[in-house]
Amino acid sequence: MLRLGEKIVIVADAFEQSLPIGDYGYLIAYDRNPDNAFDYVIRVPQANRNFYVTAEDIEAEEQLLVAEAERATHEALIDYALSTHNEKLFHHLMNGEDAETEEAETAPKEGLSQAEFIKQVNLRAWI
Repeated sequence: MLRLGEKIVIVADAFEQSLPIGDYGYLIAYDRNPDNAFDYVIRVPQANRNFYVTAEDIEAEEQLLVAEAERATHEALIDYALSTHNEKLFHHLMNGEDAETEEAETAPKEGLSQAEFIKQVNLRAWI
């Protein structure tokens, strides 16, 4: 739950009430009426108006800044991996797992008998 006076950013307009998406505002009240679909009352200084909004329509500015920083860092790491031809880092960033673990899972075990090895080859042939 957001705190009163917290700086928020409008990210959606669920009830199509012409909210200024992308603008910032301040949380000025909770709407505690159980018969109402809205959760908060916000003040948008640029529009010089108060709006009733749902919790899904707004996001705390701090959370948006953290998400944007993580996205920019991820993109910078991808650019670095591509420019340095670091395939391992690139696969880790794109798949979220190391390429070594994939190879270890797909490589046959050294302690397999001949029948088990042929069975695994035949299973992979069907795929």
